[in-house]
Amino acid sequence: MATATAQSAKHQAQSELHKRMLREMLLIRRFEEKAAEAYALGKIGGFCHLYIGQEAVAAGTLTALRDDDYVICSYREHGQALVRGISANAVMAELFGKATGCSKGKGGSMHLFDASKRFMGGHGIVGGHLPLAAGLGFAIKYQGGDQVCVCYFGEAAVNIGAFHEALNMTSVWKLPVIFVCENNRYGMGTAFERVAAVTDVVEHACSYDMAAELVNGMDVLEVHHAAARAVQRARKGGHPTLLEVRTYRFMGHSMSDPLHGVYRTKEEVEEQKQRDPISHLAMKLKDEGVLDQAALDALDAEVHAVVEEAAKFADDSPDPDPAELHAHVVAD
Repeated sequence: MATATAQSAKHQAQSELHKRMLREMLLIRRFEEKAAEAYALGKIGGFCHLYIGQEAVAAGTLTALRDDDYVICSYREHGQALVRGISANAVMAELFGKATGCSKGKGGSMHLFDASKRFMGGHGIVGGHLPLAAGLGFAIKYQGGDQVCVCYFGEAAVNIGAFHEALNMTSVWKLPVIFVCENNRYGMGTAFERVAAVTDVVEHACSYDMAAELVNGMDVLEVHHAAARAVQRARKGGHPTLLEVRTYRFMGHSMSDPLHGVYRTKEEVEEQKQRDPISHLAMKLKDEGVLDQAALDALDAEVHAVVEEAAKFADDSPDPDPAELHAHVVAD
């Protein structure tokens, strides 16, 4: 009886986790669709890189963390910010450049930040934040903590010297850092060479004395299990991990890029959409009797309402006070 009760509780907890991950992915998808609409209307300026198609990476990895763990990202970070717990209102307001944004309207799409969530920012310089992740890992170890730091970056960053330097230092010092390469195939520039470069790094990660896994980034459950294993390694002995997560973005590189770009066909994108991580998890939960279509529709409606409220909040929020322009200038 006790065993059956324990198994039932475990199954219930697993179902709740799966429902949570589905909601997180739906929130990202609906949020990004609204952001694309707002950008087209001129309400969002500057660069804007959407996460549509890659939702399983953020939802799968971040649900394996504790609240006191650290997260640091590249510039395609709306999804991670939302899953980490920064409100949709605060993220959308930041995209709109409003004072109520999580970076007070000063960061925009590429520089979301919230220290209270230990979300240490999106970073616009390709590969520039990887050494910062190593620094966060060093701080954790120096202070005797058991937290971990998760660092997200695209495959184009493997051509940057800081990538190799950060992995080398993290390995030598055995720092609790999990490097998550979101390989969406098409880094800016010589995309196919960069895909090959990432694979080569994973295959030879032993040269960094680092665990490495190749993960299907269109399967949120597989991503979650890989992240959980990496977190366990990091907590137990500060052992770092490199996860190459093979994913695919359904949108262009940024809002300035055509939907399919000149480097891929419409047919390729439509074929990849058959692997949509949201549809696959929703179908699994329906097949298992965890959710029916009415429950799925209600969940989607709830997320839509959250996103519509975020857009209204951002629209109604004030611009930053011009006096704020010099608020953080350090005098000589």
